[in-house]
Amino acid sequence: MTGNGTGDLEALRAEIRRTRVELGETMELLAAKADVKARLRSSAEQAKDRVRGQAAQTVARVRGQATRQAQSVRVHADEGKVALRSGPAPWAAVAAGAVATMIVLLIVRGRRR
Repeated sequence: MTGNGTGDLEALRAEIRRTRVELGETMELLAAKADVKARLRSSAEQAKDRVRGQAAQTVARVRGQATRQAQSVRVHADEGKVALRSGPAPWAAVAAGAVATMIVLLIVRGRRR
């Protein structure tokens, strides 16, 4: 401690400055809590961001599933084409359909006369 008392005075002034800064920060925090509109806007923005993120994830997941399903359908369709080409059953069905059509046409013509 100095003999003229300036040490205590400077320490007291520093303490006052520090207290003013702390008081200013506390007032800013209280003002932010009291500003309901700003808090609601902030909350709404956070909710929007969260929903957008979830929507993007859902779209990506659905696109991935659709791609996998499309590939699966292509594979099964290609397998079906091979089966149709290799077996006589489709040609027999086409021939039977043609014969049935001819019989129906003959019956219809015969009834008109």
